[in-house]
Amino acid sequence: MSYDQLSSLESGRGGGGYSDDPAFRDLQYDLKNKLQQLLSSNRKLANDVNVLGSRKDTPRLRERVHNTMEKTRQICQAIGEGVKKFQTWEDLSKQQKYEQTKVSSDFQAALQEFQALQRRALEKEKASVSAARAAHHHDDEPGSPSGRPQPEQLQLQEQAPAMANQDEVDFQEALIIEREEEIRNIEQGVGDLNVLFTQVAQIVSEQGEQLTTIEHNVEGVRDNTQRADVETRQAARYQKAARNKGCCLLLIMAVILTIVILAVVVG
Repeated sequence: MSYDQLSSLESGRGGGGYSDDPAFRDLQYDLKNKLQQLLSSNRKLANDVNVLGSRKDTPRLRERVHNTMEKTRQICQAIGEGVKKFQTWEDLSKQQKYEQTKVSSDFQAALQEFQALQRRALEKEKASVSAARAAHHHDDEPGSPSGRPQPEQLQLQEQAPAMANQDEVDFQEALIIEREEEIRNIEQGVGDLNVLFTQVAQIVSEQGEQLTTIEHNVEGVRDNTQRADVETRQAARYQKAARNKGCCLLLIMAVILTIVILAVVVG
């Protein structure tokens, strides 16, 4: 049974009534909107992570990936706080309890997807930095094909733009250090969200039995409602048939009474 069907059945015939709490409803809508933002960020991040490490990988792409991850972490933290607050409501109707559980389980799935994307990005970043570091060290190794440099070679090297080469080396080293710092930020982000994921998983686990009970109750309500509808229709048909029989009897009695009266008058 779909969520809309469950909500419709519970609100209409679920028993216990629906308590229209404005604060509960506002928080619910806010969490749903943030969940949509999280899902949208996951889709964008997945597209960019797929490009990392390929020929289309650029510093601009990596910057966009890290900005998206940072923004998405903030959304996850905000949803996490909202989900925790969402669990503090008491005296809820069946529909509200179901919505409470639905939001938690949807957030758990979206958060799990985001964590997987972060780990993929982390793996690709580490592989890229390792390759850059290896290439950087290879370029720094001195030597010549013939072993000891000849005087002519030494003279040419002294005349080369050594300072420019050193600036390039320093620039590449700075880029590598910056990317290693980005890797540490990703690792910290994954670790922080692991704590939140564990908390959400516990909430969803505790609500699992409650959700199953609600679904069974709603199925029972639907079956009972259908049976009641059939019985009501049957009762209506019986009443209509009874009224028709009553009208026929009254008509017959009227005819008989008319005949009797005419017989008395004529006699």
